[in-house]
Amino acid sequence: MMEIVLLILAILVIAGIWVYNRLVRQRNVVAAAWSDIDVQLQKRHELVPNLVATVRGYMDHEAGVLERTTLSRSATPERVGELAAQETGLSRSLGHLFALAEDYPELKASEGFRQLHASLVGIEDDLQYARRYYNGAVRDNNNLVQSFPINLVAGPLGFRQAEFFEIELASQRQAPHVAL
Repeated sequence: MMEIVLLILAILVIAGIWVYNRLVRQRNVVAAAWSDIDVQLQKRHELVPNLVATVRGYMDHEAGVLERTTLSRSATPERVGELAAQETGLSRSLGHLFALAEDYPELKASEGFRQLHASLVGIEDDLQYARRYYNGAVRDNNNLVQSFPINLVAGPLGFRQAEFFEIELASQRQAPHVAL
């Protein structure tokens, strides 16, 4: 009888260790995926001042759009949702900036502007891939943390659901070009 109790206890301990390690592994996947997003956001924020400086010479009277576009990254919000809202605001400002650029043919023809625009589109593509990977990791994490019986171990040990990251990208806000 004692052997059976010890065997059940050993199985429970091994299962607990396995569940804990799985939760830690998934939390680390989410953290690594967030790091990828942060790298892309940093690239984006480093590119924006160059883009604004290039545009400023062509449209000084559009100062409001230029000011809104030069968001500082120094005040990074703590929560993913707040950061997503801030980044969506930047995307909208960039969208307005590109819409205004349509009115300046010499700006659109500028090699520097075209290169910066292409770089921004590339960064936003990379950001979209990083966001998809992160959101997939968050989905897996949340499924794991909420699933029975793992939730019995996750809650008391401090494992929590992660927040999805959704932003609107400036390259998605551009009007499509239609050739007839």
